[in-house]
Amino acid sequence: MLKVFNSNETSGVKWIWIAVLTFVLDQASKLWVVGAFELYERVAITPFFNLTYVRNYGAAFSFLSDAGGWQRWFFTVIAFAVSVMLLYWLRKNDAEQRAQNIGFSLILGGALGNVIDRLYHGFVVDFLDVYVGNFHWPAFNIADSAICVGAVLLVWDAISQSRKSKAQAKAE
Repeated sequence: MLKVFNSNETSGVKWIWIAVLTFVLDQASKLWVVGAFELYERVAITPFFNLTYVRNYGAAFSFLSDAGGWQRWFFTVIAFAVSVMLLYWLRKNDAEQRAQNIGFSLILGGALGNVIDRLYHGFVVDFLDVYVGNFHWPAFNIADSAICVGAVLLVWDAISQSRKSKAQAKAE
């Protein structure tokens, strides 16, 4: 197997399994939704959460969803570029940089999950519908959730690293 996926890896690539797991869970859930639901079908799970099959032709929160089709390729190229960049950073990181590597891996798995949808369907399959009263957040999927959690981990890691650096500087 390629050296980049060596399980004895001391770089952040050691955490690539999180990206793979995220990708598999995302694609399996979307396959289930497309097979089990009609478009716009809604199943209430709790008083604030539904499963609802919708198609997102844009990006986050349906940004540019009605742009005429070019956005499919634009977002696909961006996702591939971000994925290559994340793989590079994972390779350069030390395996012990847990929060950062997990964040990169979650974003990588989510980006690839959504790009496969764009390439295969021409849209992203969304189905998680959270709401309060009549206000519904835009529907999302496991890939979107992984990207958000990954981004939060990266911000949290950056803040905690900054605090550590300031504390060390004060101690000196």
